[in-house]
Amino acid sequence: MEAMERTEATYCTASGISAISSVLLQMVSTGGHVVAGHTLYGGTHALLAQFLPWTTGITTSFVDIQDLEAVDAAVEKGKTDLLYFESVSNPTLTVADIPALCRIAHEKGVKVVVDNTFAPMVISPALLGADVVVHSVSKYISGAGDIIAGAVCGSKAFINSLMDLHDGALMLLGPTMNAKAAFELSERIPHLPLRMKEHCARALEFAIRMKSLGLKVIYPGLDDNPDHELLKSIGNPQYGYGGMLCLDMETEERANGLMYQLQNATQFGFMAVSLGYYETLMSCSGCSTSSELTEEEKCLSHISPGLIRMSVGYNGTIEQKWAQFEKAYAKLEDVHLFHH
Repeated sequence: MEAMERTEATYCTASGISAISSVLLQMVSTGGHVVAGHTLYGGTHALLAQFLPWTTGITTSFVDIQDLEAVDAAVEKGKTDLLYFESVSNPTLTVADIPALCRIAHEKGVKVVVDNTFAPMVISPALLGADVVVHSVSKYISGAGDIIAGAVCGSKAFINSLMDLHDGALMLLGPTMNAKAAFELSERIPHLPLRMKEHCARALEFAIRMKSLGLKVIYPGLDDNPDHELLKSIGNPQYGYGGMLCLDMETEERANGLMYQLQNATQFGFMAVSLGYYETLMSCSGCSTSSELTEEEKCLSHISPGLIRMSVGYNGTIEQKWAQFEKAYAKLEDVHLFHH
């Protein structure tokens, strides 16, 4: 993990959210202030918006991480302790301009924490200026959907502070990775680069083909995606644009209809809230991984009711999987016409 994220040290934890919560509690003291992207994994959002203010008085200002002026205005020198965001946001796949955001924060003496769960190998936040990188290892790094784990990557001094006997969040709260899980993960990390390349290559291929069917596709690898040039400039070129894509079906009914056909009629993938698996996984984000957000927050985060988040797998051939997708989509259209 350390070699992958190019940091001095890493500590592996029992889950992604335990890595995130330990880092936040270590870096921000009672009554402190965090500036965070408003599009985050639902659990992180709830932790920052509800749990931390209630238990520690730590408050968070949520901003559009792509609006650099808004971020600059929200980060206050002497008041803000931390800038927190996802390299590629869950679920809307907006890409953060990590070098620019780090400059804004560092000029005001504020540390930067980046959740890189959606883009291991694709983006290296520490090389772009981030102080700490966190991961839900349960996803791409595990790759098989059977282990829950997390990781904190940072400087030796920071990781040592987390391990301090008297005031280290990881030492005292105890979210240490299970030793058997660590052993299994150590056998999967060697082929992570190969897996990521294939996830990314297939996601791009499917995004292009889905768009040609007239579907509303959100994928930073597409030339007309607003974040295409940004990801091209900050990403590691040999890994492409990530293995996640979104389809905006506009209504929850149409999203569920398509996922139903894809899973049950043609076996294109599974309806599940995880990602990074060798099979394609799909979920309707608004009523699953982002269900902690209010309707207003979902609107601010551009999470449409019909947004399908798809983690593209690499099982089967591209042509075989594409035939399954086309067949399912045709069935959805038939059902749709029948109802009308």
